[in-house]
Amino acid sequence: MLAKRIIPCLDVRDGMTVKGINFVDIKEVGDPVELGARYAMEGADELVYLDITASHEKRKLFADLVRRIAVNLNIPFSVGGGINELRDADVLLSAGADKVSVNSAAVRDPGLVSQIASGFGSQFVIVAIDARLEDGAWQVYINGGRIPAGKELFGWAREVEDRGAGEILFTSMNHDGTKNGFACEALKKLSETVSIPVIASGGAGTEKHFEEVFRVGRADAALAASIFHYNEIPVPVLKKYLKEHHINVR
Repeated sequence: MLAKRIIPCLDVRDGMTVKGINFVDIKEVGDPVELGARYAMEGADELVYLDITASHEKRKLFADLVRRIAVNLNIPFSVGGGINELRDADVLLSAGADKVSVNSAAVRDPGLVSQIASGFGSQFVIVAIDARLEDGAWQVYINGGRIPAGKELFGWAREVEDRGAGEILFTSMNHDGTKNGFACEALKKLSETVSIPVIASGGAGTEKHFEEVFRVGRADAALAASIFHYNEIPVPVLKKYLKEHHINVR
């Protein structure tokens, strides 16, 4: 069985790492390059950088930030936000990103997933899906959780897999920033719906939450932000806990 991955997430706004609760109440928490280098040194398996306002404000990620990150990292990292066409992905991958993550643009133009997968390979494409549980159904949202997309989580996940996505990053908007645990039941169903790796996001607060998301939610990787940014659970401490509880981590 493949080792489970621990992935710190760095939400970037105006060049700084930020964190919020339920996609609001945003606060700055540090420099994205310095934080990324720290997590790599501590044993993180990968990093995810998301420009959380790029889609909403119709901006592009700055390739120079990606270059600075690449120079300071020795682990894989993905970049998302403001990727609206194949050229955007090309620029970011050429700048040093190992993968690109598409979200809002993929909903608006599902063919974008196919184009990036065909141009660079499925292993370079993560489709990020933000969804909220409403009246018993997981509804997809775009533009940083601002606009309902009119799509349902599991059907959309199947479609992007068919279009060539290499991984799915699912964030539960109900759980994001609450530190009450991941959406394990939805994640379990998602892992049964698709055959590509699923990254869990939203709700990490304790070591046990990570054990649950791997054991119950059957996630392939788990992503978190604030518990790492505020050093509440250092990566080495988390990995030690998981190994002691018989979860296969690197």
